[in-house]
Amino acid sequence: MTVTTLASTTVASGLPELTAARLLDSWRLDPYALVLILVLGGLYAWGVVRLARRGERWPVARAVAFAGLGLGAVVVATMSGLAVYDHELFWPAAVQNIVLDLIAPLGLALGDPLALALKALPAERRAARWVRATVSGRLVRFLTFPLVSTVLVLSSELAIYFTPYFPTALRHGPLHELMYLQLLVVGSLFVLPMLTREELLPSWCSHPVRALLVLLDGLVDAVPGIVVMTSGTLIAGGWYASQHRPWGPSLQQDQMIGGGLMLTIAELVGLPFLIAVFAEWVRDERQKTRALDARLDREMAVAAAAPAQSSASASMAPAATTAPAATTPAAAVPEPEVTRPWWETDQGEVGERFRRGR
Repeated sequence: MTVTTLASTTVASGLPELTAARLLDSWRLDPYALVLILVLGGLYAWGVVRLARRGERWPVARAVAFAGLGLGAVVVATMSGLAVYDHELFWPAAVQNIVLDLIAPLGLALGDPLALALKALPAERRAARWVRATVSGRLVRFLTFPLVSTVLVLSSELAIYFTPYFPTALRHGPLHELMYLQLLVVGSLFVLPMLTREELLPSWCSHPVRALLVLLDGLVDAVPGIVVMTSGTLIAGGWYASQHRPWGPSLQQDQMIGGGLMLTIAELVGLPFLIAVFAEWVRDERQKTRALDARLDREMAVAAAAPAQSSASASMAPAATTAPAATTPAAAVPEPEVTRPWWETDQGEVGERFRRGR
């Protein structure tokens, strides 16, 4: 295994030809990314442990998604062979950026860290009040509004590749790390509100609407890859030409490969994202059905108990007082209003078919 340091790859030179084995076997230590991973992972683990001490169980699948897919994607993007060779070839840098922009936010959002934080923090604590005030504030509501966050993701990618931002980041390590953070945060602005159990989106943004927005976002995510792949202008061409590597594709071919990989990964990520939205939709509908069933059971129990109580009271009354009362109409006992299932009251064809099926 080849391990390099951050300093040695800030200006990459003299690296051997990139092969599949070297891509998997080459690693570097990125202290900035490592600190971010430890902080996020530590806070998430603290929330899970805090719930466990209260006797509450946090879903294991969410923890695995957060740590394995979310934080794992950050590790791969910033410390694997992609990071070692991103100063020699354009396509590893392009894959890095798309992983941080799409895959890592999806993994973090599947872990639902926002819901975990609000459950783990006592409601009376200042930290809990601060988190709630922040996520319900105007700025966060604006940035996470679906159309706004989609435009931000697209603008972020295009600004990186078609302004001096990217070549400058290749020359200055701290700016490169800031670019990593920008991609991760901007990508999370769209994904996290779509998958969290907390209400960050407008009331009209139901799960069917979210599914449509995810489909639209998948089309938008394809734009940077198409533009990069078909652009006649070399992205950071001066930097990559100065490396004078005697191996690998030409600069134009390198850029076409990078754009193609960006497009492929963006479309592949869209499917699990859509499946995750549908899974949340099914879970939400099941919760609503259970709540409705419990309400109907309570109301039916009250309705069944009312006649029994009325007859018991009548049988205990003296016969002398009940005889004259027989000639007068008995006072009607008000029955509680019962909410009936929709299929019993719907007069349309769907309701009729549903009643026949039951």
